[in-house]
Amino acid sequence: MAITSPSPAMVAVEAVQLLFVLLFAPVLYGWIAIVRAFLSNRTPAGLFQPWRNLLRLFKKETLLPEGHSILFVLVPPAFFSVIAGASLLVPFLSVSPLLAPVADAVTLVGLFSLARMTMALGAMDVGTPFGDMGARREMMVAFLTEPATLMILFTVSLWSGSTSVPSIIRSLSDGHDLFHPSLLIAALAFILVFLGENARLPIDNPTTHLELTMIHEAMLLEYSGPLLALMEWGSMQKLLLYLLIGIDFFAPAGIPEAPTFLSVLAGSGILAGKLFLLGSGIALIESLFAKLRIFRVPEFTALAYLLSTLGFLLHFVLEV
Repeated sequence: MAITSPSPAMVAVEAVQLLFVLLFAPVLYGWIAIVRAFLSNRTPAGLFQPWRNLLRLFKKETLLPEGHSILFVLVPPAFFSVIAGASLLVPFLSVSPLLAPVADAVTLVGLFSLARMTMALGAMDVGTPFGDMGARREMMVAFLTEPATLMILFTVSLWSGSTSVPSIIRSLSDGHDLFHPSLLIAALAFILVFLGENARLPIDNPTTHLELTMIHEAMLLEYSGPLLALMEWGSMQKLLLYLLIGIDFFAPAGIPEAPTFLSVLAGSGILAGKLFLLGSGIALIESLFAKLRIFRVPEFTALAYLLSTLGFLLHFVLEV
């Protein structure tokens, strides 16, 4: 399928989508921290505290560890670029984005896998014990979350007969199939996958300072300054993209078909409300559950895979 000549409206919507992901991802992180603080009876740092942290890191000097190679320096911009590129393939301001012909769910899984691989390679490049430990744990979590993600994508694609994200949104946007048992179980599996892929509780504690319990943070211990800022910023974008994918698959109502100014403006308001609600849900989950022991993590990810497979099979069992 060839990419047709883009209209100015499609180009503008694609640029707005990219800017939205870049600018809103730290704000969403700040909102989750605020809700967690209120639930813990603490004073929150503020909605824009993640942005202040990133700007402070960009102003700091970059210190490189002894024994590093060029790979260590190239990983942060590569990781950031892959995640930013993935944001162009996730339709959320218009069902028909500029890159609709290549906006495939399997492609998104591949881009997230590439981002994870680059991060793990950067962590193992220096050869420190904690970096190597964090990279190995990250691969362990991904061992079952990636197959579970694919099964979830295949489940929702059964309704449209295609793995194209715009096609899936169109087939589910009327809402009459959203409460089907197969989709409800797939949504539950997606929640578990989301927590594992984004290093959230109960899989990992993003605010921990205990090296022996780290997964994601252990891979970033040797980075500093702008390189660390790119890694942190990319991780924030990844969390936002997973929420946007979840909205596309399980709550697509409100995503405009035609990229007009009024429809995009109304869709943006609905989208912001959904994201703030989902951010509150993440904060609630992290306030209710403690971090799992590392040897219990495979059981958690295996549950996600089993649920995703069950949702896939239910589609055929119920003959829909």
